[in-house]
Amino acid sequence: MAKNLKWEAEVSTTLQKATADQIWPLFQDFFGLHKWFPGLATCYGIHGSNGEPGCMRYCSGSGGLKREGNINTNTNNNDDGDSNLSWSKERLVAISGAKMTFTYEIVDCNIGFESYVSTVTVVPGGGGGGGCTVRWRISLDPVVGWNLEDLVGRYELGLQRMLKKMEASIFGF
Repeated sequence: MAKNLKWEAEVSTTLQKATADQIWPLFQDFFGLHKWFPGLATCYGIHGSNGEPGCMRYCSGSGGLKREGNINTNTNNNDDGDSNLSWSKERLVAISGAKMTFTYEIVDCNIGFESYVSTVTVVPGGGGGGGCTVRWRISLDPVVGWNLEDLVGRYELGLQRMLKKMEASIFGF
């Protein structure tokens, strides 16, 4: 039996006003993703120190990536008790303030992601007067009932909305 290839994709968004030095600290708060990501109601640390490699966060929300008819047979107890919530436990694998990049992996979830690894990088420049570009690269095993194009579309929209919220918090608009 042939082994399925990994799904790999990268999405990016360029901000015209906010600089990399303004955006990066918001990403360094690994336990604070719920402040920025649309539909994510909860994000908190469950192991280790925030922003240190090896730390883990629990994230959940109703506007997440869970699909209808989820055939995931994961029976781990989810303390939310709401089967409509998408949730994941994620570990920070590596982080570099100098390179403004971090990598994390999903270690458990109810959205069917397996072997999921993601890297986010904030790149200075890209806007007319400075600005920055944020790149979000994902790699995971194919997910039954999904296609890569739809997943990429969700990540693109999520990143755009997240960065708009970050930029609004910086400039007060």
